[in-house]
Amino acid sequence: MALQPLTVKELVAKILDKEEVFLLDIRKEEDYEDWSIEGETVRNMNIPYNQLKNGVEDVKNRLPEDQTIYVICAKGISSQDAVEKLEEAGNEKITYVEGGMTAWSEHLEPIEIGKTNKGGTIYQFLRIGKGCLSYLIESNEEVAIVDSNRMIDVYQNFADQKGWKIKAVIDTHLHADHISGSPQLAEQNGASYWFPPKDDEGVQFQYEPLENNHPIKVGDVTIDPLYSPGHTIGSTSLIVDEQYLLTGDILFVESIGRPDLAGKADAWVDDLRNTLYERYQKLSMDLTVLPAHFSQMDEMKEDGSVQENLGSLYEKNNRLNIKDAEKFNHMVTDNLPPQPNSHEEIRKTNMGKKDPDQEEEQEMEVGPNRCAVS
Repeated sequence: MALQPLTVKELVAKILDKEEVFLLDIRKEEDYEDWSIEGETVRNMNIPYNQLKNGVEDVKNRLPEDQTIYVICAKGISSQDAVEKLEEAGNEKITYVEGGMTAWSEHLEPIEIGKTNKGGTIYQFLRIGKGCLSYLIESNEEVAIVDSNRMIDVYQNFADQKGWKIKAVIDTHLHADHISGSPQLAEQNGASYWFPPKDDEGVQFQYEPLENNHPIKVGDVTIDPLYSPGHTIGSTSLIVDEQYLLTGDILFVESIGRPDLAGKADAWVDDLRNTLYERYQKLSMDLTVLPAHFSQMDEMKEDGSVQENLGSLYEKNNRLNIKDAEKFNHMVTDNLPPQPNSHEEIRKTNMGKKDPDQEEEQEMEVGPNRCAVS
């Protein structure tokens, strides 16, 4: 009897539970090299589909016999044919990942971070396939969503199931690596949409200005914006109940944000240094940093969350310990990875200047997260 296909949610659970997973990735070699599924207990083998079509005996002999093989392709279509061929060749413990890398890219996994000082709760939505992190802040059944991905039904259903009302939606900056769902999410809930005005390059949406001294109240929780340019000129961090620091794309657990996605690295690198070495230095080192991205799976805690104490980051993150400004600037501008796929098209979409259909959105977001300095 054929095995049931593996859903991405089940795959994520296996990875977070440190369960051994063997993936046969049948995409083209260059696609696999650019972006693949990672995990401490994940083992990958890349054999392009064209090789399978030419005969499976050699492939069959290279596969493990003692564990289930999960075949993955771009969209979960070719992988079904590959499973059939390998089953006919005698592989019994084999199935495919439903929806392929597209589904992997779009999955959001909610993880409870903890309580706020005023009795609210913060949830981190882990987009494991893209390294994106978004947030839900709840207090007294009122909710703020921060840095929403385009899969807004996930946030909506989560809030609805708990009987909560989405009152505020916030983007910490103009995103260039993924399509924001914030304006649509705000509109369908009659919620306020908050956006940093310095990042307004002709944004087509109405918004409330996300600025210093304009606190956002959700239930009993206060969200204080902190202007923190560097990734973009308008980048704004959020301090939640004087306990959590949502850093957007400015500070990550193992790196820092890149200042070049609008083509202004030399102009913005000084802003980045001032934010990291002056603005953040004035804050309480007891704040829990919650970034908008992660690059490596080892940045995750045991529960799958990505978070770290600000004081610990100043001790451990070597990007925060370069005293000479010129050396810092060179470290940043000399270590910029390739730009995210379709980043200019994504920026236009997030300004409301482009309206792609779902297939175009998926194509624009193909590939890994590249928001950090290498």
